[in-house]
Amino acid sequence: MKKEAFFEEVRTDLTGPLSGVLVIEATTTWAGPMAGCILADFGARVIKIEHPTGDVTRNIPPMVPGSQLSIFNETVNRNKESLTVDLRSAQGKAIVLKLVEKADLFIENFRPGTLPEWGLGYHNLRKLKPDLVYVSVSGFGQFGPLSERVGYDPLAQNYTGWAALNGEPDGGPIKAPTFLADDLGGLHGAMAAMAALRHRDQTGEGQHVDVSLVDSIMFQSNGLASLGAMGLPTPRMGNQFSIAAPVNNYTCTDGKVFAGVLLDSHWQQLAGEIGQDQLKDLSGSERLARRDELDSMLAEYCSLRSVDDIVLRFAELGLPATRVNTPAEIAKEPHIHARDMLIPTQLSDGSNIPLVGPAAKFSRTPITVRRPAPSLGQDNDLILSELGYSDAEQASLREDGAIG
Repeated sequence: MKKEAFFEEVRTDLTGPLSGVLVIEATTTWAGPMAGCILADFGARVIKIEHPTGDVTRNIPPMVPGSQLSIFNETVNRNKESLTVDLRSAQGKAIVLKLVEKADLFIENFRPGTLPEWGLGYHNLRKLKPDLVYVSVSGFGQFGPLSERVGYDPLAQNYTGWAALNGEPDGGPIKAPTFLADDLGGLHGAMAAMAALRHRDQTGEGQHVDVSLVDSIMFQSNGLASLGAMGLPTPRMGNQFSIAAPVNNYTCTDGKVFAGVLLDSHWQQLAGEIGQDQLKDLSGSERLARRDELDSMLAEYCSLRSVDDIVLRFAELGLPATRVNTPAEIAKEPHIHARDMLIPTQLSDGSNIPLVGPAAKFSRTPITVRRPAPSLGQDNDLILSELGYSDAEQASLREDGAIG
């Protein structure tokens, strides 16, 4: 399909499919902000509440070259507005309560019990707005024996057994190179928020949504926890697959390729290609039993060819293969740019960088990076004016430290 054909019925009068939805985001670091990022990308108006000193993410390296802006902050807080509020002050709390009266969603990722202690928990806010959807994202969840523990991304990866299965078979546990549990927690937070909004629109009922990093990464672990519960083996496979063979990273004359087979029809094609016609009729279970032997055959085939030769030949045969790219290499791929996955964006200080674009594509209500991450408190005047605060009242809030 041509890109133009996919977007032939596009609307340009909406920010996205969630246009008109107001989200109040009281979050920090990554998991909570990621939930808000997805909703903001989808077109919701997301007001991010930050402490007057700023979210910690603003100061986390790496920084944009020649700038004081954090690439992490620019990535996860684009398409949002920034309102600085000290949630522990009476005046700051009053501002949040006024916002909640107008809001559809409230997202927070503080340690369980923190916001209720400040009078901003779900049961506090539902008295003000009964149909509010209140999303809490935390390490271990709002209940359970470990719910009050500090919970960060690498803890969730290691606690759930995910890290124990990552890496080479003869190696030790290795965490993901990305904030995997945070990303999944944010993704589930956003999906759950939209499901709860659907329920609210049908019934008028709000509710409290509880998403934990631990639950999220367990859900996305392909049933491995179920295998563990039944005492079944969960081996560390490295780049091989437990359900198919041969599959691996293979060294070529000029780099590495990830290639292999999944289906019997794939193997029949590959066996002929690597000169092993006598093995064409091996079933999937037979290939698993002879994994090392077949892996060596494909490794030898790859060692004599370039990456491009293998990728193109496998494409001709309908077999899966790709160059093992670095982030710098994938950033140059035409396909990535055709999919708008790197969007040139001017940041708040005038810097220009390619920001990773939204994953989902909407043919009727397309989404993009509409605005960069805001500078700290950039939208204070606008938001407070919308809430009815006069210039004099805003000046008083600044003097008292309620908004910095």
